[in-house]
Amino acid sequence: MLDQSLDDRAGRLNDRYRHHAATEVLRRAVSDPDLGRVALVSSFGAESVVLLHMVSRVAPGLPVLFIDTQMLFPETLEYQREVAAKLGLTNVQLIGATDAEIARHDPDGSLHQVNPDACCDFRKTVPLERALSQYDAWITGRKRFQGGQRKQLEFFEPEPPHRLRVNPLAFWRSEDVQEYMAENNLPRHPLVARGYPSIGCAPCTSPVKPGEDPRSGRWRGSDKTECGIHFIGGRMVRGKVSA
Repeated sequence: MLDQSLDDRAGRLNDRYRHHAATEVLRRAVSDPDLGRVALVSSFGAESVVLLHMVSRVAPGLPVLFIDTQMLFPETLEYQREVAAKLGLTNVQLIGATDAEIARHDPDGSLHQVNPDACCDFRKTVPLERALSQYDAWITGRKRFQGGQRKQLEFFEPEPPHRLRVNPLAFWRSEDVQEYMAENNLPRHPLVARGYPSIGCAPCTSPVKPGEDPRSGRWRGSDKTECGIHFIGGRMVRGKVSA
């Protein structure tokens, strides 16, 4: 039975792994009894291949949850298949809204135009929560250099009421990500070369101009910056997250 104090568990884990490298944090976390059942959640986006490669080296059978919103770029779906095959990931699970949920909430596929929060909620947050109900912790690719509330990231975070988040790359720089990809000859998402440094659903993602923030192409023209699958203080992020 896991200790129900998330703060205590996160604190113990951070103390235990404070001086470990990202790969070692991941390697040990997938079998640490203080974490319990663990899954990786991956968007198969611009930088996702780093963690996916690490997982393929230490635990290729680890559950990898991939949210198919049915509004992704075709290139993302093809990239997901390519990366999973190349890395030998054996437990990639596609999750998403049910046909009944889509028919009820967004029958004509236009909800993102009038209420993007609601669209993200039923296409991403609800399916992910449903899938994560089987796990005690999940692994993310979030990093301090991404800014906002992420500036204070630790390797392990409480996600009330019952789960922990694991951020193996929390202390990496942008340069570390690019160097790892180059050194391991990892396949790049094809949209990155076309000006998409952050990739979400096709209707809500646009190219980024030189000098713009890498996430400025997400929900361009609105103050929305997060889809809601990440939490702050146990609450889903809605709108802009201030530093």
